Amino acid sequence: MLTYILRRLALALSVVLATLVSAFLIFFAGPSDPAQAMCPETRCNPQRLQQITQSLGLDKPLSVQFIDYFKGLFVGRDFVYAGDTVHCSAPCLGFSFVTRRSVNDELFSRFPNTVVLALMAAVVFLVIGVTVGIFAAVRRGTTMDRTVVGASQVLGSIPYYVLALLVALYPVILWNVLPQYSDLSSGVGPYLLGMLAPALILGVVTSASYVRYTRNSMIETLSMDYIRTARSKGISERTVLFKHGFRAAMSPIATILGLDIAALLTGTLITEQIFGVDGIGRRGLAALRADDLPVIMGTVLIGAVVVVIANLLVDIAYSFIDPRVRLS
Repeated sequence: MLTYILRRLALALSVVLATLVSAFLIFFAGPSDPAQAMCPETRCNPQRLQQITQSLGLDKPLSVQFIDYFKGLFVGRDFVYAGDTVHCSAPCLGFSFVTRRSVNDELFSRFPNTVVLALMAAVVFLVIGVTVGIFAAVRRGTTMDRTVVGASQVLGSIPYYVLALLVALYPVILWNVLPQYSDLSSGVGPYLLGMLAPALILGVVTSASYVRYTRNSMIETLSMDYIRTARSKGISERTVLFKHGFRAAMSPIATILGLDIAALLTGTLITEQIFGVDGIGRRGLAALRADDLPVIMGTVLIGAVVVVIANLLVDIAYSFIDPRVRLS
């Protein structure tokens, strides 16, 4: 187990490093000028642009800029702006050319909102998707099964942003009782209630795919020889279904769950934008519109790290979910 984890950690670090190099080259070696985003159009002249370029170290060779950025991830970094020195503590993801704040402050202060939204949505789509999927698998071939599968396909075929906009514009769809998003300054209760509407719509739409995954996986598992053997021994159907069948059927679902949660944690872009949730996805979209390259790059790096960690945890969880799987 330890050897496997160390090998996967080495692979994960290589993926993160490759992402770091690729993102740096795309954003800082591309045609866009990062200093231009910081220079106001009304007061931007060649001298002002050159001053900004020098203060941010953008006039240095690209290799030196990358080394400075890489070192900042471990020891922090200082930026000079308007004669003042701004310190960015490790892991320093850069300095925003637009807001004059470190990328750490821009993203990490908003990351908890994305985490809460992602976890609430995960609870919704797991409860609905897995429960309905098992229900459909047990009643395979019946009218109820066909209805469930058809409804999940219809729900999954509708563009998500259409459903999210309908709920945001017409709150009566969610009984017109759920409040709008508000930050933690208004209290924990109003904060969680404000997260409920976006979490519900995101979770319900995502559950459509989990219904089909769970149903197909359970049908395949329930047709195995060991399931028939368990039933022939007189074991109760509930025990056969949940102790023997569901545990084995969870393996493919765990893979999808790890990737979905990683995707949610890297920024639920559409949901945060439509419902006004102040998360890193919404901040990333704002940075994209403003050509705030350091913030965009920081969002990419956070996404890469979260996806890599989620994949590692899923691989390790396999051996506990399914005893037939052995790590090598």
